[in-house]
Amino acid sequence: MQTADIQRRWLEFFGQRGHTVVPSASLIADDPTVMFTIAGMVPFIPYLTGVVPAPYPRATSVQKCIRTNDIEEVGKTTRHGTFFQMNGNFSFGDYFKEGAIEYAWELLTMPEADGGLGFDEKDLWVTVYEDDDEARQLWKRIAGLPDERIQSMGKEDNYWSTGQPGPAGPCSEIYFDRGPAYGPEGGPAVDDTRYIEIWNLVFMQYAIDQVRSKTEFRILGELPNKNIDTGMGMERVAFLKQGVENMYEIDQVRPVLDAAAELSGRRYGANHDDDVRMRVIADHVRSSLMLMTDGVAPGNEGRGYILRRLMRRSIRAMRLLGVDAPSFEVLFAASRDAMSAAYPEVSQNYDRVSRLALGEEDAFLRTLASGTSILDVAVAETTKAGGTVLPGDTAFQLHDTFGFPIDLTLEMAEEAGLSVDRAAFDTLMAEQRARAKADAKSKKSVLADVSVYGSFRSLGETRFLGYDELEAETTVVGIIVDGQSVDRASAGQLAEVILADTTLYAESGGQDADEGAIVGHSFELDVLDVQRPIAGLVSHRVEVRTGEVAVGMAARSIVDAEYRRSATQAHSATHVIHAALRQTLGSEAHQSGSYNKAGYMRLDFSWNQALSPETRSEIEEISNIAVRDNLAVETRVMGLDEAKSLGAMALFGEKYGDRVRVVDIGGPWSRELCAGTHVSRSAEIGMISLVSESSVGSTNRRVEALVGLEAFREFAAERALVQQLTAQLKTPRENLADRIADLAQQLKSAEKRIQQFEAQKLSERVPALAQSAESLGAVQLVAADLGAVSSADDVRRLAQSVRERLAGQPAVVALAGTAAGKATVIVATSPEARDAGARAGELAKRASAVLGGGGGGKDDLAQGGGPALERVGDALAAVRDALRG
Repeated sequence: MQTADIQRRWLEFFGQRGHTVVPSASLIADDPTVMFTIAGMVPFIPYLTGVVPAPYPRATSVQKCIRTNDIEEVGKTTRHGTFFQMNGNFSFGDYFKEGAIEYAWELLTMPEADGGLGFDEKDLWVTVYEDDDEARQLWKRIAGLPDERIQSMGKEDNYWSTGQPGPAGPCSEIYFDRGPAYGPEGGPAVDDTRYIEIWNLVFMQYAIDQVRSKTEFRILGELPNKNIDTGMGMERVAFLKQGVENMYEIDQVRPVLDAAAELSGRRYGANHDDDVRMRVIADHVRSSLMLMTDGVAPGNEGRGYILRRLMRRSIRAMRLLGVDAPSFEVLFAASRDAMSAAYPEVSQNYDRVSRLALGEEDAFLRTLASGTSILDVAVAETTKAGGTVLPGDTAFQLHDTFGFPIDLTLEMAEEAGLSVDRAAFDTLMAEQRARAKADAKSKKSVLADVSVYGSFRSLGETRFLGYDELEAETTVVGIIVDGQSVDRASAGQLAEVILADTTLYAESGGQDADEGAIVGHSFELDVLDVQRPIAGLVSHRVEVRTGEVAVGMAARSIVDAEYRRSATQAHSATHVIHAALRQTLGSEAHQSGSYNKAGYMRLDFSWNQALSPETRSEIEEISNIAVRDNLAVETRVMGLDEAKSLGAMALFGEKYGDRVRVVDIGGPWSRELCAGTHVSRSAEIGMISLVSESSVGSTNRRVEALVGLEAFREFAAERALVQQLTAQLKTPRENLADRIADLAQQLKSAEKRIQQFEAQKLSERVPALAQSAESLGAVQLVAADLGAVSSADDVRRLAQSVRERLAGQPAVVALAGTAAGKATVIVATSPEARDAGARAGELAKRASAVLGGGGGGKDDLAQGGGPALERVGDALAAVRDALRG
């Protein structure tokens, strides 16, 4: 039974039994504090917790999920995969335990010919919470299971909660017995390798508080509306129904594994370590494919970093299989073919995904080459110094700067006969994680915990009236201060205010929040921010300027008209530039992100090379021609499928409901799904000035533009600068570029002559410096402070010249000079001095330490320095002391 067939059977079974079939949500989680959708119930949490009223009494879905917290276990067990699919059926105050158990047993045991999964009843076991006698009796009555195949478990295994105060309840898990070849008898309580969990039924029936741990909490009582949340592991059921050993061998994963085996020339099943590597590749390539299909791009932060890690682990695993050449073209194509039956969007978006994958692979292969060179140098230095442990900071630098996996560093160090100071590396990693955690915490929204919004959302959605009006009469339905719902807020306080209706746009879709105010008969509120903390609810973060605002008061929401005008100009300009990009570069230049506010916009798009000045000018001209032509801007609300059939473009990773808003500029020339605010005709955008184009990763570029009055001001500033330069240089504007280029060339020539003069003056000092050599132990030392120099290069050339002058002698030359506010020390040694034990790198390090900096190099020539200019004499003395002692 193919995985796509299991998906079809699941959705048809529950759809025929009154469940609304809900398409899988994106892998990109709605919750800003969570990177990915990590469980099948995540999209339904607002309904299960009662924060948002459920739009249907029962639902079913097959949800795409990503978990990377146990990434190191991937490939080693039958159960750990980073991408997985969770089949779920949900009841929101509708059916409860009896219905959930009846549905589960029916689908599992119904013959395949009748649309079921066809499991043999004798192979199925269940567990129930130890105090849940009701569930035990239901299993006995509905399924006819004997007591010995219904095992009781404690809270650790069979009790569900969010880990916070709120809904909770017992759960019942269904297991499949794989047979005696996989472990001892005795059920899941004895062995969970032989007995594989395939389905978990959660009975949300209690409210809890005083949560101290997974097993320590207080049960307040039963919920007024009891919910059902179940989850069946698609991959587990697939490998059981397909008769294979693990999830890596099912039809959606095995083709990638086979491709890796073919590319490497190694046979799956012949070697345990190779098998693990092939399973890692199969899992990670599939996960990467699905993440990129949902709009994630490789990067150095957040989701992009997780994706990049998955891809780089795949490349490393191929390397360990003996494949150094690029392999993603073959591997990703195999995964595409395996996943498209269940997810047609994989094929539809594959050109973009493939370009991202191949670009990332090429970049990392070059990174590996650079990192390997640095590692080779570090290994050589450690070995030469007689050490056996590679410093932890070197391993951390390779990981942090080059993305070099620590296990690759460990492997290569081991090949050289070294170990790695893993404790120091782990300490540096922990410090970095702590910094990142603190940074993430500081960036978290100032909005309250989402649970506080539930009572407000139950009153209905916040109606947004701002498309047609800038001011509207409304009512205050809620006030939140310091995360707590209150009935009023006074002058000087910061608060969140929930209105029944609002004209103020909440930040979303790349558009920044409106500026404005909320006023009433006895209060004035300055609006600081506008957000959507949960679906359907708008929260206004405000400062109470005067008076006191209370729940139930009449109010008026007021948008700053000037700000809104500029904001709509910027948002419409974003659409125009996107269309111009695609007209110029082709359909592959697809928007991957945007941000716009009054007077400014930026747009990220999929492209893997810099735009030429000519291309930038062409995009800017097309955009301004669209403005000049005063194209009609039309907005329509329609079904999502209808919008897609009309060619409306959707942003990868963005969430869309069944009804969407389509914005046309010039008809189909620019047609996008968008809930933002826009001008009514393109001429209202005003001037568009493309001010920058840059890289935001190996496969994405970013353009930034000023719009409207801000664009005019920028042009006016440049015009003033040109006028100033023409006046100062007494040159007509049309000749200004040539005049500046000529002056730059003259300056360059003058600087070169000065450098030659200074170098000649320095070279005249060679004889005197050579004569100043003093005997120090077994070597002759020349140590001198040159004072101010043009650059460190001058000091280096002079040190080498003095060393040549003392050819045949055991000479050590240590010269210091100051340039650009920093002291530089160059140490050069002759072969005879090195035979006597003098090492330039070690001497430069000693001198640099005195100067408060760092340094090093080879045994014959090294450089160091630091900011302590006043200690140059002490630095040279440190060289002298090192040679003496």
